[in-house]
Amino acid sequence: MEEDDALAEDLRQAVGELVRAVRAADTMPSGGAAILGHLDRGGPQTTADLAHRRGVTHQSAAKSVKELLGDGLVRTEPHPSDGRKLLLHITDAGRARLQRERAQRAGWLGAAIRDALSPDERRQLRDCVPLLTRLTARITEK
Repeated sequence: MEEDDALAEDLRQAVGELVRAVRAADTMPSGGAAILGHLDRGGPQTTADLAHRRGVTHQSAAKSVKELLGDGLVRTEPHPSDGRKLLLHITDAGRARLQRERAQRAGWLGAAIRDALSPDERRQLRDCVPLLTRLTARITEK
């Protein structure tokens, strides 16, 4: 069991460092990009929903939402079942901005993969992607 725990810690550290390195390519704050991603994948949501999904305070999410609204990257509409709430929608401009952010990240990561890894190592990495996807699914189902 200790070997699995050591592997888990090594993986946590390596993935965390990789994510932070890739985020260096971002041209917008990570909170805003995360909210756009949630709205793009999950459809319209309230600020409270987004705060919960991101594991941040409502105030933190509201600050990011305000900036996104000001930039025209999200829009609001009244919640269909609770008039006190607003649903946030990603706009076409928001979707385009998110796509540019994702393309920039993928470009940086792709270049690093090509520069740092041999063809055999790239195949090994490709084989790991489904494993990482399964691990993520297992963690998020709880």
